[in-house]
Amino acid sequence: MTGHTTKKDSSRYEVGKVMEMPLSSYVKLPGQLKPYDEVFIYAKVNGFVKNVLADRGTVVRKGQVLIQLEAPEMESQMQAAISKYLQAQENAVASKEKYKRLKEAALEEGAVAPLDLDMAASRMKADEAIVMSEKSNVAAMKNIINYLTITAPFDGVIVQRNISAGGLVGPGGKSNELPMMVLQHLQKLRLEVYIPEAYVDKVDLKHQVSFTFNSMPGKENRANISRTANALSSMRSEAIEIDVNNSSQELKPGMYAEVKVPLLSGAKSLLVPSHAIVRSTERQYIIKVVDGKAHFADIKEGLKANEQTEIFGDVSKDDEIVLHATDEITEGTVIR
Repeated sequence: MTGHTTKKDSSRYEVGKVMEMPLSSYVKLPGQLKPYDEVFIYAKVNGFVKNVLADRGTVVRKGQVLIQLEAPEMESQMQAAISKYLQAQENAVASKEKYKRLKEAALEEGAVAPLDLDMAASRMKADEAIVMSEKSNVAAMKNIINYLTITAPFDGVIVQRNISAGGLVGPGGKSNELPMMVLQHLQKLRLEVYIPEAYVDKVDLKHQVSFTFNSMPGKENRANISRTANALSSMRSEAIEIDVNNSSQELKPGMYAEVKVPLLSGAKSLLVPSHAIVRSTERQYIIKVVDGKAHFADIKEGLKANEQTEIFGDVSKDDEIVLHATDEITEGTVIR
């Protein structure tokens, strides 16, 4: 920056210019590991815990039985549904036989009244409909009975267990109700990084990011950016995710990392020496030199590197500024 500085012997102030150049080819940001998939397991129906077949730390496979529930009243309802179905079948068979006999008898003129034949046909169809209805009830009850056996929806590790045999459980999802278990997919993890709004359009999505975990200093990892949120959060930042292979189970959800996110090569920033910024509790500003006098320009700070700071605000390239600015300089002070 000193090559761009102009100092006059007759002046008390050292004056330089705002520079425009790439501050860095990357930006360092914190990141946090999260499970690739996570599910809170609740009961679908009310029941008592009969068997718990997995515990915290258990590695499970998709479809593996985790919990068995029991609900005696459901067994009774199932038997009742089967009985009604069988009774409906018997009634339907009897109605069909009666209609068949009446139809055969009706071949002889005057033996059967047409109204009786029509009523028998209607009865047969009604009984067949009842059979279909009772069959559906049995199938529905079987589905409910299947809910008493809870299986793993994907491969993963049980990280929480909040039940014991004999406990009463029911349909969950309420904010104050703990899940029976929490299952996480840990063979692959998501490294979540939030990009500040000022750098969202400068991130190079085609190049790999490098990251180092705080618990494993010195071991640098590289991977591609897997996905972006394409929306800013309430903190005015955009989330990106990097898929991290964890087949060795060496990494854990919740671990923090320092992530170097590459920036586009053409991304340039307005830079000033850090000592050219005046900071107070109310504002941050630089002192521009306009017609030889001091003019305050409010700014926001960005990245810092090599004693230079990226700034945003009513500032342009080559604007003249006071390099060693202090709050003792007032608006309109003659600079030169």
